[in-house]
Amino acid sequence: MSVPFDAGGAGADRSAPLTWGQHAIWTALRRHGPGQTMISIRRVVPVPRRAAADPARVLRAVADLVVRHDSLRTRLRTVDGQHRQAVSGAGELPVHLVRTTDGDDVAAATEVAERLAATPFDHAEEWPQRFALVLAGDQVRQVVVVFSHTTVDFRAAEIVLRDLRMLLLRGTVGTPAGLQSVDVALREGDEYHRRRAERAVTHWVDGYARLPVDTVAEAGPPREPRFQRAVLTSAAADTATRLIAARHQVTSSTVLLAATAAVVARWTERSTGGNGTVGVYTMSNNRSPDGYADAIAKLNQLGLVVVDVADRPCFHDLLPRVWQAAFAAYRHAYYDPDRIAEAYARAGFPYATGISPHCYLNDIRLATDVDLFRHATDEGAVRRAMAATTLTRTGGFTRFTWRTRVEILDAPGGLGLALTADTAHLPPEAIGRFLRDLERLLVEAAFGEVPWPWL
Repeated sequence: MSVPFDAGGAGADRSAPLTWGQHAIWTALRRHGPGQTMISIRRVVPVPRRAAADPARVLRAVADLVVRHDSLRTRLRTVDGQHRQAVSGAGELPVHLVRTTDGDDVAAATEVAERLAATPFDHAEEWPQRFALVLAGDQVRQVVVVFSHTTVDFRAAEIVLRDLRMLLLRGTVGTPAGLQSVDVALREGDEYHRRRAERAVTHWVDGYARLPVDTVAEAGPPREPRFQRAVLTSAAADTATRLIAARHQVTSSTVLLAATAAVVARWTERSTGGNGTVGVYTMSNNRSPDGYADAIAKLNQLGLVVVDVADRPCFHDLLPRVWQAAFAAYRHAYYDPDRIAEAYARAGFPYATGISPHCYLNDIRLATDVDLFRHATDEGAVRRAMAATTLTRTGGFTRFTWRTRVEILDAPGGLGLALTADTAHLPPEAIGRFLRDLERLLVEAAFGEVPWPWL
């Protein structure tokens, strides 16, 4: 079915160029080709118990949500050869109605989310999100939303869902909506953003020049599919990460970035000899500029973390270096991709072409705290917990843009560490060893000094 919406005068049609973040995701779309469903953000919102759950009331909340946020009424179109985003003031939003047959509305919502995400978005004609309502009897139990990453990032998706909960509970949201994607795009044309983009170019060109040419040498012919993925789930790594973060007063993300950099540096040295530098790409949310905290836009972009390890520091000495390098990366992770591409071309560096030989770390946990409540923290208990660690193969891809990508995941009973790798360089058995090295390094560093070579 379709739900009409009309934003009135405040939501009149308007357009703007793409944001820098949208330019970056558009490049990724071109590189992934048919695999572009990877950019879908799947979310399920239980209808609050105190909210009216009849379909008409929930559909009204969905329509009000789309009226509130211009970004949810935005399409990406090509005008005179240029990509632009266009906001519509009124229209109709398709909403799927699904009835559970066995009473398990949570499982039904998860299945619906996967099904809605399985088809690539038509960004020129389709709204940048898909909705479904899961009903038990005549009441809505779950609202499924699948966002296109072209218009929102993970933080924006969480803000939108927070507003949806408020609309379900109270019928209104008491605060004004944040900046929308078109607003951000218009800001990025001003002098402040021009200067910021120029500083970012310097960071990226200088940083890339310091990276080793290769990280892991070719090991043999690729397997099928070429890029394979495994997930290690470890309660021991979870507790160890929290212990290290608490002891050194850094975030768990910094600990995991340092551990990844250490393992990559060690594997590079053993494989190619290395050059005394390790580089890791990571994602920055780019929400520090004024007004961006609650923006509904695709703001996150890649940052480049470059760390000097020529003097072979112990892991505890590596941590502050990684923190400083990460801070510099985040400061220069909000940039115009076209300017970076032009600067790379002048320097003779590849940009967004082929398969990057370097490592990409993406921390996509919803919770990144270092609370040790209910964690057995004595050394014996943590080491014994390693026996319960699981390693699961989770399929793969025929096309991918990174030779190695590490993901940090929420996982039941532990920390999820996932690695997708090019099997021509890291065969499936090496993927498992890499993840085990990450776990072992974290556990060793939680209870003592870990000198080079760290493993």
